[in-house]
Amino acid sequence: EEELLTGPLEPTNQWYAIAKISGIKLCQAFRRQYGCNFIAVQPASAYGPGDNFDPASSHVISALIKKAHEAKTKDKSAIDVWGTGQPLREYIYVDDLADALVFLMQRYCSEIPINVGTEKEISISDLAKLIIKIVGYKGILKFDISKPEGTARKLLDSGRLKNLGWKPTTGLQDGITMMYEWYKQKVAAN
Repeated sequence: EEELLTGPLEPTNQWYAIAKISGIKLCQAFRRQYGCNFIAVQPASAYGPGDNFDPASSHVISALIKKAHEAKTKDKSAIDVWGTGQPLREYIYVDDLADALVFLMQRYCSEIPINVGTEKEISISDLAKLIIKIVGYKGILKFDISKPEGTARKLLDSGRLKNLGWKPTTGLQDGITMMYEWYKQKVAAN
């Protein structure tokens, strides 16, 4: 949490980062000026039922689920994955994130932003392999290095939250499995 604003912003998502930083600073300003008990939470990348599966604006897990499902149902030989597959990312299941937010509203009062994550990272390549396994897709992954892949590593130190007594309960494989089941029922079926 203390390392916020200590380095340059990643060029491919600097606009998103600035919006998040503005929200954090706004919470701090309201606390100081008006005494509001506002807190700022910095979550890992969230995923789960209800996610955005639009190819133009989805995030990596929902994009790969959609690609793998469509490739499986249309018997395609390969799916594209953006970048080299090497960047490392951390993900949190949406129900765990919601649980952490309620926990923090009841137990946390500070202007210092607090991280909410799993403290577990996975490469995009290994994530894609996990997703095609869950989907049951037998084709290959093609890494498109002409596409952006963002910063090399995004891993939060969620030690402050852990010390307060909270930890996630949904592992990545279980979370993606539940998300895929929801996707088949609510998105792919329509």
